[in-house]
Parts: sequence; structure tokens; C-alpha cells
Amino acid sequence: QVQLVESGGGLVQPGGSLRLSCAASGRLVRINTMGWYRQVSGKQREFVAAVTNGGSSNYRDFVKGRFTISRDNAKNTVYLQMNSLKPEDTAVYYCNAAGYGMNYWGKGTLVTVSS
Repeated sequence: QVQLVESGGGLVQPGGSLRLSCAASGRLVRINTMGWYRQVSGKQREFVAAVTNGGSSNYRDFVKGRFTISRDNAKNTVYLQMNSLKPEDTAVYYCNAAGYGMNYWGKGTLVTVSS
């Protein structure tokens, strides 16, 4: 099993920044990709960004140039630096770990962008 714990969410004004963290523990040997998804109440969860063990990353178009995903393999932690936040970025952000057909999720952290 893999456990994922997110932190760093909160309330921020439009144009502001937040950094989300996701600490992973457990049987991580089969995990090769970690990423972030988000979900607004009543809508489907959507992909935001992901990074592989090798450091390759990809992003949804709506966050390119604003969000940066990174990982610290020594700490088993993945980060999502979010800049130039917009009200439409308001959502619960979930950490995901995947590999060898397995998929794990954290409980989520709420990000609210509002003045």
C-alpha cells in the first residue's frame, strides 16, 4: 500500500501563489509517476500535472506557465507550485501516485482563490 498526505492548501487572492506538498510513504518501489488532479464539486476530477521518476513532467494547458510540478525523491515528496492563481483554480487538489497498474490517492487539500 501507498499512503499520500497533501498539505499547503488554503485561501489566496487572485494573482497569488500557493505551494502544495504531497508526502508519500509505504511501498513506493512500483510507483513511477506522481501527479496532481483537482475536482470541483459536481464535476469530474481532472488532471493538472504529473512528473515521472526520471523527472519528465507534463501539464494541462490551463496551468502551463503558471504551475510547476517537482519532486524530491530523497523525501518521497512531490510539490505543486501554483502562481498567478485564478478564481477558476478553486478546487480540491488531490495527489496521485501510479505505477504497474496501481493507482493511489490522497484525501485532498482545498484551494480557494477569492478576493
